[in-house]
Amino acid sequence: MMATRRPARAASPRHGLARALSKLGLCSRTEAARWIAAGRVCVDGQRILDPEFPTVAGRSRIEVEGLAEVSTARRYLMLNKPRGLVTTAADEHGRDTIYRCFDGAGLPWLAPVGRLDKASEGLLLLSNDPAWAAAITDPATGPVKTYHVQVDAIPDAELLAALVQGTQVRGEWLRAAAATLLRSGTRNAWLEITLDEGRNRQIRRLLEAFDLATLRLVRVAIGPLQLGELGKGAWRELSAVEIGALAKPTT
Repeated sequence: MMATRRPARAASPRHGLARALSKLGLCSRTEAARWIAAGRVCVDGQRILDPEFPTVAGRSRIEVEGLAEVSTARRYLMLNKPRGLVTTAADEHGRDTIYRCFDGAGLPWLAPVGRLDKASEGLLLLSNDPAWAAAITDPATGPVKTYHVQVDAIPDAELLAALVQGTQVRGEWLRAAAATLLRSGTRNAWLEITLDEGRNRQIRRLLEAFDLATLRLVRVAIGPLQLGELGKGAWRELSAVEIGALAKPTT
């Protein structure tokens, strides 16, 4: 009789302890490393001082001193990021960060989903769900992002078409998925620019390549989620419908 081989069981993912704490949504990896070095973290009852100590998702019991339990409750927020704040937990230059907007809210650790640079403003997502965040930021399937951008000139139809066609910038091809004129004055104009990929300072670099300076940049939508009337520096929880719609792959 020929023996039949059972299908191999999918192995549970292994992560270093600091990364495991971050993936649980408790803190950043940097903060997790501090907790571990301070002797605050135990795995399966053993105090661990190595941030790279291997853990197995769903099997390793992780305990953090000072926390009643390692909660995996997921939170999903949208913030109207003010201009002048950096999108990071702590800044080595002492600049104000987006977390100033959550002072006193008693929220768990939430990581930014994507980035807005210091001079940019508008819609920013935060969550402690790494899988959801990865789906949002996936360049192949993530939702498009829409921006309103004030520039120091009045682009004509030819220039708007050129922004969509794209150009080479220092060996990198930059383009907009769509670019339209919203309104104009005598010296400057507001454009609506849509991106279907995320590159560092993409809009600013693209506009600069066409001799346009960015005066103001506001992200107004991510996929179907609109910034709407949310006040500057204000935030709110996402609804279940919004959470699902954002993570749905684009076609």
